[in-house]
Amino acid sequence: MATRTQVNHDVADIGLADAGRLKIEWADRQMPVLAAIRERFAAEQPLAGWRISACLHVTAETANLVRALADGGADLVLCSSNPLSTQDDVAASLVTHFGIPVYAIKGEDRDSYYAHIGSALDHRPQITMDDGADLVNELHTKRTELLDGVIGGTEETTTGVIRLRAMAAAGKLRYPVVAVNEALTKHLFDNRYGTGQSAIDGILRATNILFAGKTVVIGGYGWVGRGIASRAHGMGANVVVCEVDPVRGLEAAMDGYRVMNATASASVGDVFISATGNLNVWGRDHFPVMPDGAILANAGHFNDEFELGALEEQATSSREVRPFTREYLMDDGRRIYVLADGRLVNLGAAEGHPALVMDMSFANQALGLEWLHEHLDELEPAVYGIPDEIDRDVARLKLESMGIRIDSMTPQQKAYSESWESGT
Repeated sequence: MATRTQVNHDVADIGLADAGRLKIEWADRQMPVLAAIRERFAAEQPLAGWRISACLHVTAETANLVRALADGGADLVLCSSNPLSTQDDVAASLVTHFGIPVYAIKGEDRDSYYAHIGSALDHRPQITMDDGADLVNELHTKRTELLDGVIGGTEETTTGVIRLRAMAAAGKLRYPVVAVNEALTKHLFDNRYGTGQSAIDGILRATNILFAGKTVVIGGYGWVGRGIASRAHGMGANVVVCEVDPVRGLEAAMDGYRVMNATASASVGDVFISATGNLNVWGRDHFPVMPDGAILANAGHFNDEFELGALEEQATSSREVRPFTREYLMDDGRRIYVLADGRLVNLGAAEGHPALVMDMSFANQALGLEWLHEHLDELEPAVYGIPDEIDRDVARLKLESMGIRIDSMTPQQKAYSESWESGT
């Protein structure tokens, strides 16, 4: 692959580009649905002329999404949606080999993080792509002069959809946004199987602990929590679930897990994994009773699921004892460990979701953008789900790529399923 002309960027080390290209190529081999979409986009140019500012985790999987959009005619800029989620070699390769402006450095501080979002917004986007709604929030609060030029957007994750729906309910959202997270082929698979595996992968890389025999407490029993619970249980852990929703709490109990409130769980857990998308799931009142050696890992989005300010106040000192593992020494001699600065452990301490599952999520992103392009005249400033026909098409393509065939209803079966006359 030839090196392209250098473009504006801010990455850690442009010399890492060749290593990043290998990662991108490896992921591409496991993303056949997105590859097929990229091939069609290259021929049809459905996004021609669109300026896109994308705020996503800068990983090898994201790189293949960005390639598909660029091949479809989009003029786009990429920044990171989390200070720890960038793969620096991938960022370098996107700049060097694919001519994509990238503003992202793994481990960047808060100021650099928002400066990079600002650089992406300097592109004067017509379309935003977000993962957590930080770019959309910045656009609606600090870069409002750009809003008139924005005609639509997409949002990748649960936390972002929650924020966008709150904005829409308050009458603040200025343009239509497609909630990619709401697609069944996204959250049933990415959230459950992707985060379920990658969160544990991040914890293992950061700590090298044995899950078997550990008491693993999971905050939240949405699709992410379900996925983590299933995998932790499969590795021999004793799983505890904390919930605020009675239906989900009941479901966790029926799935065979102990269910208790956060206060009760604090004194029994060895590993605490938060997956709520909310703040202070465990905090000031919980840290004093946590066992010596307790490990805190976040599988939500922002680094506020643990009340880290309170932990810093209560600790007498802290130090990094392993990459992405910070030890807090309490005044009674106990030690509490926080992974990846309380940020997404699967991307901070590992590589994020496997490409096989991101294939479906990013297929929804690409097709959701195409759908947005075709229906803009009909859409009001609101949050829209992925149309059912796109969801099913992604599932069909994925099954085909896996060599799996399923049945279709016969005309007689279809007529029966739509009738009401037949009975016992």
